Amino acid sequence: MIISLDMMGGDFAPEEAVKGVRLYLDSTPSPAGLLLIGQEDAVKPLLDKHHVPSTQYQFVHAPDVIGMHEPPTRALKEKPQSSIAIGFHLLRERKTDAFISAGNSGAMMVGTLYTIKTIEGILRPSISTLVPRENGKPGVLLDVGLNADCKPENLVQFALLGTLYARHILQIPEPKVGLLNIGEEEGKGNLLAQATYPLLKQHPFIRFIGNVEGRDLFTDKADVIVCEGFTGNVILKLGESFYEITRRRNIHDSYIEQMNFENYGGTPVLGVAKPVIIGHGISSALAFKNMILLAEQMIQSRFTETIRQVFEQIIQQS
Repeated sequence: MIISLDMMGGDFAPEEAVKGVRLYLDSTPSPAGLLLIGQEDAVKPLLDKHHVPSTQYQFVHAPDVIGMHEPPTRALKEKPQSSIAIGFHLLRERKTDAFISAGNSGAMMVGTLYTIKTIEGILRPSISTLVPRENGKPGVLLDVGLNADCKPENLVQFALLGTLYARHILQIPEPKVGLLNIGEEEGKGNLLAQATYPLLKQHPFIRFIGNVEGRDLFTDKADVIVCEGFTGNVILKLGESFYEITRRRNIHDSYIEQMNFENYGGTPVLGVAKPVIIGHGISSALAFKNMILLAEQMIQSRFTETIRQVFEQIIQQS
């Protein structure tokens, strides 16, 4: 197992990325193989500074860096020797088993879609977030920003991807799926919600429990909550603001602490052929460590292969 990591991605890279590698190596007796991608003169001194053994990683020099605000498509085209472009090239050529970056999220999505591509049968990939719940077990909310406008068929596929993620990564045996809406009754909501409801209700692979409201997000009513990316991203940023407000006001609450995104690392791109994990631009060492652990879990569970098998089955039955 080899996990590649963009050492130049993120507001606090490369040092926080290096510190995250150190945390990861300290956390496990049997670490995965790490392939670190970045500018050698910037990263190597930090690896030495933080005592990261050279036997624990391979290094690939990437002379270019895609800035956080560069146009994604043009940047990937004009900077083929950037850490993100090289990371996708190595993943496509099967030199690595997963790719992680906290860099330009647009470039990460463009690279994923055009280099790795989606699994057959999936109309659009999705990104999700883990939702802290009062019972102590996380749920899944998706989409959270990749697909601002959706069709009912997209939401149904998101529900299935979320179900598989909850089952195989979060270890929830029979995940309950809810459709985010402005009321519980069937027939509520906008045209998208009204058209999606019957499709979810009749889907054989989804344990659909009906509509859920905003007040249900942090309860155990549903394990997977589905919405289009516009609404999902608003909820994601709202949850992050709760954590930031309590920190500024010096309020300590064990539940609110779970809204710290660094506890989860990053978000996997669900529905693509290989594991790709996108981190927050302000990721620090803890987030980098947890992204590596998530990548490790996805590889070990053969998660993308599970998605492929399920969608092959759906195609055969249709």
